[in-house]
Amino acid sequence: MTTNHLLEIKEYGQSIWMDNLTRDLLQSGELKQMVETQGLRGITSNPAIFEKAIKGNKIYDTDIETGIRAGKSLLEIYESLIFDDIRNACDIFLPVYEESGGLDGYISIEVPPNIADDTESTISEARRYHREIDRPNVMIKIPGTSAGLPAVEQMISEGVNVNVTLLFSVQSYINTAWAYIRGLEKRAASGEDISKIASVASFFLSRIDIKIDERVDAVLKKGVDQLAQEAKLNAIKGKIAIANAKVAYQEYKKIIADPRWLALKEKGANVQRLLWASTGTKNPDYSDVMYVDELVGADTVNTLPPATIEACVDHCDVAPRIETGVEEAYQLINSLKDPDIDINLAEVMEELLSEGIDKFVQPFESLMSSLQEKVDRLATIA
Repeated sequence: MTTNHLLEIKEYGQSIWMDNLTRDLLQSGELKQMVETQGLRGITSNPAIFEKAIKGNKIYDTDIETGIRAGKSLLEIYESLIFDDIRNACDIFLPVYEESGGLDGYISIEVPPNIADDTESTISEARRYHREIDRPNVMIKIPGTSAGLPAVEQMISEGVNVNVTLLFSVQSYINTAWAYIRGLEKRAASGEDISKIASVASFFLSRIDIKIDERVDAVLKKGVDQLAQEAKLNAIKGKIAIANAKVAYQEYKKIIADPRWLALKEKGANVQRLLWASTGTKNPDYSDVMYVDELVGADTVNTLPPATIEACVDHCDVAPRIETGVEEAYQLINSLKDPDIDINLAEVMEELLSEGIDKFVQPFESLMSSLQEKVDRLATIA
């Protein structure tokens, strides 16, 4: 009997969530089976995932026709579809949520990406999503932007589970962790229970390597004067994202040793786990499970696309590596300042954040457009 390497990961304190959700998965029983046989502990979703799920899929047509007959707006029809999927997924994962004491079993849904720069709208929509979905194991995704973090703090203070998304830089993670702590402190100060709140900080990986590798390739294409410079440039390719994540984990360890955190822990607070996101390897020259194998460690989550789940089941090499090669990780990050490399990491992270928001806005707008076409077509039948 072959070993399912995915199941080994839990032994090291890491939970595997899946970055995918469709109605087909829910209705066919496949998702329930994956929970039982693959050890899946949660689900993350985003507008790009819902675009793929709904666009050109007739499984949603009956509900769309019902919405048309009820006189619902396009946005109301969209929300009725995705809220139903999220609720049903929450119900499938409820046993995981209960068995884990609220550590796992969460289904993440993102507030509309076109309000990422508006704190008050983000708070308002996060409250509404939480209220309307009405499941204890729903997690509201809020971008870790300067506008998003005050919303994170507010939602945590109101007892809402939050997945803080689009984190690229180590500093953005640190800011997120303290927003979570401030939210818990505010809630505790008002005498409310803080032991039932969960949060993850979604730290993105593969997009960092893509961006860094593009810059390296551009320099190499122009030509370099010395072999030593060429070697330095090639040495960082495909390495920065994992190094960045290992540095972030060291910051996590510092935060959970801080007296402010320890005071909250005494009151029953749960740690905000680092969640590795964007873990599908984009470059075929690299291992298809590199963002899994290198980042297994305690108090973390890894959310994997379906293809990476299949690959990991087959050939992940599972060991607790999150705290191996830490010194090398710091050296790799520092090497970007070397005049022979000269890559401004802060600038790269800013670009990635801006592009990340666009990568959620564009599929959201595309989905709404294709949904409108579907509504117009079905309206003639309904």
